[in-house]
Amino acid sequence: MKIHKAMSFQAYIDNIKAKTGKSPADFKELAEQNGFIIDGKLNPAVKATEITNWLKAEFALGHGHAMAIYATFKGKKE
Repeated sequence: MKIHKAMSFQAYIDNIKAKTGKSPADFKELAEQNGFIIDGKLNPAVKATEITNWLKAEFALGHGHAMAIYATFKGKKE
């Protein structure tokens, strides 16, 4: 039986950067262009699912990685 160690938040961010070439700041800028973030804050009219679906479709991120980027939009840093 193989046991998987949980990835750290930073490991998720590092993997996303390696896969897409984009940092959380890059994704935030793109999210602003798409209306998901307004004046640096999440648009209250937008559901988390809309953002994670966009990240999955546009950047081929898995659910966990999309949630990690969404978490950075909410202010998570580590």
